[in-house]
Amino acid sequence: MVTAIQSKSQQVKPSNSGYAPVNGINIYYEVHGEGQPIILLHGAFMTIGTNWGQLIPELSKTRKVIAIELQGHGHTAFSVRKFDHTTFAKDVDALMGYLNVESSDIVGYSFGASIAYKFAILYPKRLKKLVIISGVYKSTGWLPQINDAFKGMKPEFFTNSPMQVAYDAVAPDTTKWASFLKQMIALAGKSFDFGDANISKIAAPVLIISGDNDGMDKMELIKTYQFLGGGIAADFGKMPKSQLAVVPGQSHVSLMTQTSILLDYLDNFLK
Repeated sequence: MVTAIQSKSQQVKPSNSGYAPVNGINIYYEVHGEGQPIILLHGAFMTIGTNWGQLIPELSKTRKVIAIELQGHGHTAFSVRKFDHTTFAKDVDALMGYLNVESSDIVGYSFGASIAYKFAILYPKRLKKLVIISGVYKSTGWLPQINDAFKGMKPEFFTNSPMQVAYDAVAPDTTKWASFLKQMIALAGKSFDFGDANISKIAAPVLIISGDNDGMDKMELIKTYQFLGGGIAADFGKMPKSQLAVVPGQSHVSLMTQTSILLDYLDNFLK
């Protein structure tokens, strides 16, 4: 989903950063802190800083945070290679190999959450715990209003937007903005469905965080949680390993600004 989050810039410099040669392109990454790895996957049109700038300084106090900028985003150069969820998930896997990370917790927001779902399906042995923030594994997980907005998206909607400003600040070639938009808009308007059966097979614990008014179809959200083993009467049986949090009074954009709330959920779930 398209977002216009304006997050505070990261105050903590990465302990390591660079470009990983994966699947024919060079993916930019940053490493913050030490400890058990946690990989962050940003939303559409975003950068590490605009999506995770407020969370990284806190997460990196106890964890090795690996933040990625996906193909065409931020520091990662635009490429004519076709954009799709499977390709991006394969890039995450290849980056883990490059950084010698055998398995990791993964947190994805919005578009990054969809990629995280695809990663969980393709590489179950690579995944420890999965956190999905305002993201879906099929187009019908969004309300019709959101899907209509995707289909009606136009490049001029992004002119001088916070996403373009962030892109211009770090992109290796800012003249690729229009080409990048064309690829992303085409992907946003394309229906997708990773399969209910595949979600049901995810063995890793999953935490789903949603705003109560973030554009997700809450009936579909409940079905997703049930596929993951939740939505039961736990007083009569074992508490499911997966969790669902619906944060009141939050939209798709505002949810990511609730730093303390998100940190509490992450800390409790990932321990």
